[in-house]
This record gives sequence, structure tokens and C-alpha cells, in this order.
Amino acid sequence: MNQWALITGASSGIGRELAQIFAAHSFNVIIAGRNLPRLREVAGEVHGQNGVETRIVEQDLSAPGAGARVFEAVADIEVDVLVNNAGLGFYGDFVDRTLEEHLSVMRVNMMALVELTHLFLKPMIARRRGRILNVASTAAFQPGPCISVYYASKAFVHSFSYALAQEVESSGITVTALCPGTTRTDFFARGQFSVKRAPFTMHARDVAEAGYRGVMRGKRVVIPGLHNRIAARFSKFLPLAITSIAVRKLHAKR
Repeated sequence: MNQWALITGASSGIGRELAQIFAAHSFNVIIAGRNLPRLREVAGEVHGQNGVETRIVEQDLSAPGAGARVFEAVADIEVDVLVNNAGLGFYGDFVDRTLEEHLSVMRVNMMALVELTHLFLKPMIARRRGRILNVASTAAFQPGPCISVYYASKAFVHSFSYALAQEVESSGITVTALCPGTTRTDFFARGQFSVKRAPFTMHARDVAEAGYRGVMRGKRVVIPGLHNRIAARFSKFLPLAITSIAVRKLHAKR
């Protein structure tokens, strides 16, 4: 009997690649997101290429209670791996973006992630098996002027995931935080900023493969790419005043 993996934000980018990778490893996949035509496309791909079962859950995770609706939609399935991949961010100074945009980032990146984790973790603990992969970012390791709420939300995901991993380590459950750097996805177009000048941009497939290996090995933190691991290590030792200036200059160039 195949296991099931549920992946949010699976219509494109890292989520889409993760759906394909899990399916290639004989997981049935539940793909959740708000773009129904693209979700159908992904479901057709993974089923056609791998013969696994698929289920689509159309849901906008920025809506209050979205996590509960996803959970209810798959109540008949034992989800073995939960992948909280959906993410949202907007470029621009805090005061220049609308309050609703900031709140949407918080609802998708933090509130829906916590809601889904809480709902799916309880049955995992009852079964004493399960894995959770939360997609954070190297943005978690320093403040991010010009995209401040997004950076702060990813710091939350990293901290929450690491703490939760400690809490459940004796329960047969693993929690992994995937912290990619700049990756070629639709995220940047949606957030209205460019990655044309960003060095060492990774492909979504490479990031997804690192995430899959990490969650299946039960690692607590995965940082894909040597350059990203070096940058994350250095950021721990530099004053926040320095790292925040560097981030501001980086985004200003874009």
C-alpha cells in the first residue's frame, strides 16, 4: 500500500517538483493550492508518469480557516508526509504595501502552516509515524528590509520547525525545515521583484530533491547549495545591522 504525501503550493515551483519527486518514489500525492487548472495539470503529470493516485484540494491558504478545510477534504486518507510549501511575499518598503498584503503573507506563511501542522500532527502521533517538511528560506537567518514581513515569517517557520522537531522526537515523527536561497520559481514575479541579478540562483528541482532527501532522512534543517550554507553560517556571526544593510542593498539592485 502506497503512502500519501500532501503538498501545499503544488501548482508550480518547488511544490510542483516535490509532487513529482514524491510520486516517483511511489507516494500517492494530494496537491493543494488555489490555481485549479495548474493543479489538474500537475495531477495529470504525476499520475501519467508514475501511476500513483492523486487528489486535488483547491484552497486559498490566505483565507481564514483554510487549513481546516484542507484537513477535512482529506479526512479519509492517512497522510504520511505533510509538506507545507505554500509561500507568499511582496517586494517593497513596509509602508508602501497594503496592510492586507502583509496580513496575507502572515496567513499563508505562518497561520496556515501552523494550522495544518497541528491538525495533521495529532493523527501522526497517534500512529507513531509521520514526517513534516516546512519550507522556510535562507531569509530566516537575517532581517529583510524591502521584504520585511516575508523574512520575518520565514524566521518563524525555521524557529517553529526546529522547536517542534525537538518536542516530537520521541514520538516517531520528524520535522524538517527546508531553507532554500534564491530559486527560479513564479514567487518573484508574483511578489513584483526580479532575480535577474541574483547570484547562484538554484533550480526548483534541485531544491526539491534536497528537501525530499532531508525529510526522508529526518534532518531538522536542510539548506540546499553550498553557497547558501556558507551564507547562512556567516549570517549567524555578523551583527544584524550589517546583514540587514546587505539585504537592503541586494534588493535595491533588483
